Amino acid sequence: MIARFLLLASVASASFVTPAAFAAEAAQPAAADDQQASSPRGDVIVVTARRRQETAQEVPLAISVVKGDSIEATGNFNIVKLQQLAPTLQVYTTNPRNTSVNIRGLGVPFGLTSDGFEQGVGIYVDDVYNSRVAAATFDFLDVNQVEVLRGPQGTLYGKNTTAGAINITTNQPTFDFEGRAELTVGNLNYKQAKAAVSGPLTDTIAARIAVAATSRRGTLYNVTSQRWINEQDNLGIRGQLLFQPTEDFSLTLSGDYSKQDPECCGTTFVRVGKTQRPLNRQYDALAAAQGYVVPSRNPYDRLTDLDSNLNAGNKIGGVSAKIKWDVGPGTLTSVTAWRFWDWKPENDRDFTGLSIVSKSQNPSQQDQYSQEFRYNYESKDIDFVVGLFGFKQRIDTQGTEQQGEDAAQWSLAPSTDPTNPANIPATLAGLTASNTQWLKADSAALFGQLSWKVTDALTIQPGVRLNYDKKSGFYQRVVTNAQGQAISCTTVAEPGTIKGTTQQCGVYQPQVSSPSDSAWNFTYDFNVNYKIAPDVLAYATYAKSFKTLGINQNGLPLNADNTVNYDASTVKPESVNHYEIGLKTQFLDRRATFNLTAFRTDIKNFQATVNGGQFGTVRGYLANAGKVRSQGIEADFKIVASDRFTAYANGAFTDAKYKKFVDAPCPPELSGGTYQPSGATPDYSQPGVPGALSPRQCDISGQNLPGVSKWAFSYGAEYNIPVTLLAKDGQLYLGVDGNYRSHWNSNASPSIYTEVKGYALTNVRAGFRGEGFDVFGWVRNAFDVNYIENLQVAPGNTGLIAGQVGDPQTWGGTIKFSF
Repeated sequence: MIARFLLLASVASASFVTPAAFAAEAAQPAAADDQQASSPRGDVIVVTARRRQETAQEVPLAISVVKGDSIEATGNFNIVKLQQLAPTLQVYTTNPRNTSVNIRGLGVPFGLTSDGFEQGVGIYVDDVYNSRVAAATFDFLDVNQVEVLRGPQGTLYGKNTTAGAINITTNQPTFDFEGRAELTVGNLNYKQAKAAVSGPLTDTIAARIAVAATSRRGTLYNVTSQRWINEQDNLGIRGQLLFQPTEDFSLTLSGDYSKQDPECCGTTFVRVGKTQRPLNRQYDALAAAQGYVVPSRNPYDRLTDLDSNLNAGNKIGGVSAKIKWDVGPGTLTSVTAWRFWDWKPENDRDFTGLSIVSKSQNPSQQDQYSQEFRYNYESKDIDFVVGLFGFKQRIDTQGTEQQGEDAAQWSLAPSTDPTNPANIPATLAGLTASNTQWLKADSAALFGQLSWKVTDALTIQPGVRLNYDKKSGFYQRVVTNAQGQAISCTTVAEPGTIKGTTQQCGVYQPQVSSPSDSAWNFTYDFNVNYKIAPDVLAYATYAKSFKTLGINQNGLPLNADNTVNYDASTVKPESVNHYEIGLKTQFLDRRATFNLTAFRTDIKNFQATVNGGQFGTVRGYLANAGKVRSQGIEADFKIVASDRFTAYANGAFTDAKYKKFVDAPCPPELSGGTYQPSGATPDYSQPGVPGALSPRQCDISGQNLPGVSKWAFSYGAEYNIPVTLLAKDGQLYLGVDGNYRSHWNSNASPSIYTEVKGYALTNVRAGFRGEGFDVFGWVRNAFDVNYIENLQVAPGNTGLIAGQVGDPQTWGGTIKFSF
């Protein structure tokens, strides 16, 4: 609390001592762009991708811009849904914490999330960095637009943007009184209400407040609890206060709070695949031995029988102060922020209705502080921005995982002997692993970017960033038996513990680690862009980027002799070389826009998530893959044919592969058996053969990165006609939008069992709008397509594959008013 008070005090004092303004935001688009404002419906898109206001077509980088009204019209109410509008954006989530946001197949290692590494796709809201993807799964609230910046953005956006950045801008306070309200209802008992009001409090002070609430019945029925799960239950509020005594100075204070409290996030049975475990220890045999029958083997029946409590409680919020001051030929900006994230999950980790893992939860609390100063200068021939950035973060996690009464028979070798430990529930029941961990991360950076207009057509743009990072962590797992006694798995029991049994130590082992490391990194990029014609811009970019060092915060893997592998406590930084060329064009009096991009990204020491297949070892940890490559082509087209008709189509081809990963974990079809001899050449010739020897590691070089669709498309169109209805002048309109993604794999080491089929989704809407109102009906997933959002390999190498199915067809109506 003292730290937060000092933060706010410093903000208040800075408003008088160091007035700041960001010219990139204060400046209006250049006069050359004024002609663009005359195009039909005034379709000018202004962005701040280079930390200054300019039209999107002037920015020499690949960027997708989604306006707030498009987000609302298409029902894409958060980042997870945003991928339906941006083809090279991939977002996969099993719960808010375990959310992967990737661009061009890169960003977050696919799999279980660790706090000890950077995201790779930076998420910014009003210039404030959100360090955890989980802290950015909130509903969009009073959003003006979202910019998806593709490719490394490390010079201006930092070490966390090796794959790109998502720049979210909210609506700001106004000195003209305005307001809006929106109400939506639909099937599945869907209800959403939004409201925002903005206006002056005095001649120099304006305020804005926005609220939103969303609820919806779940899409998966749990026959055990007799409840629909995976529901929505969200509430958000944002308030802003603008102090603007002169045109040259402004101070904006912002605060926001979001709460999500759904019964989520459960899975359903999808399929079973053969592993190399003995046949009597694979899923079908184990389930039969315990008389267990899954409610349905068809995932699209939307049935599950999970027996553990489910919760995805998520609280997110913070405050910020943004100060802007025009200083002679340049402008100065300061952004100060504190954010928090409070995560209270409960999961069913065995993915079944059996009590194998009876409890699994890892609540976390995060505090982060950030401070950025920027100075921006613009002139006829030279533009530049220089800045300083500081960041401080602490994350605390308290984990609990407990074995249930069915664990012994499921996890141990079966026997007909009633005295065998596998047939005695007490062998493992009540065995509990309690994890305590924390992470401290400090970062500082000095950065700058220069734009030199060599001629009216040619511009050269170099940029640099020097970054320092220090990370330290602590992890302790204490294992207790059903009587609450701490156990040891060493040869001689440690003081205060008793010696654990072979069966207990094969499931959970005590562990302590304190990883710590620091690193300096230097990022630079070089862009050359040339205006071939007034509305044709060609550019080429080289970027040398990095993702800073990582530390393993979820525990460490074991060596072959069952000792802790402390060498895995830290992970090397990624080294990124990126190449990109692009063409941005407008024609038909700027009513049509066509942009084309080709790229290649090479990464050395790629930070990948690897997963152990057993309950007792670490669920997932970070390791370096030797080399990764992502390359592809993107095309974006939009036409505003007239005030009556608009359309867009975007497409992307992405080829993302492990170029070298020789010691990756093996997929389930090559796991579960007795290990092949140490030092032997791995034998991959018997996948899915029960009893076969399993390789200790697998060489997955040349295989595709998980989570990446090779082909992705999105499209949309809207047509309207002017009418007078109920004495109101307006437009009747019909809109359609859709997207397609080709197949992709859902396991860190691609598996034949985790291949997700491609799918296409179509949404339609029709309504009547006029000045100050909009009434429309909508259908999402109009053709009720069955599709999978994510697949997960159940622990234990039993061959069980569980998953989350996508939303079925939903429909409803929306009423919007504004004044």
